[in-house]
Amino acid sequence: MVDERIRVVIAKPGLDGHDRGAKVVARALRDAGMEVVYTGLHQAPEQIVDTVVQEDADAVGLSVLSGAHMTLFARLAELMRERGIDDVVVFGGGIIPEEDVPELERLGVAGVFTPGATTTDIVEWVRTHVGAPAGT
Repeated sequence: MVDERIRVVIAKPGLDGHDRGAKVVARALRDAGMEVVYTGLHQAPEQIVDTVVQEDADAVGLSVLSGAHMTLFARLAELMRERGIDDVVVFGGGIIPEEDVPELERLGVAGVFTPGATTTDIVEWVRTHVGAPAGT
């Protein structure tokens, strides 16, 4: 890779105030050489999409523990479609029932990580599914 790194936005949407997992994933991605922007707690999907655009992100990962994952991912997908963002890989994790994964995939979520996923698995998944930024 030239001097460009994979750019990832890690976000905590909604009212969920538990962000330890998001911070662990953000740090693992950073330690693996990626550029990571962590949005902090209580982000609206609109704010997350704005950050994705402003940071020229290659991927966005949402951490959802509140049970609102279907609503939050659907809204994020809708906003990204409206803004013509079709080159950013969306992934997520948290407390997400297995039976919801096919619908999330239909919405465009490329990867879902539930409790037990290792940071190594997530880092390798991002490397494989995002690859080098465009133009490198």
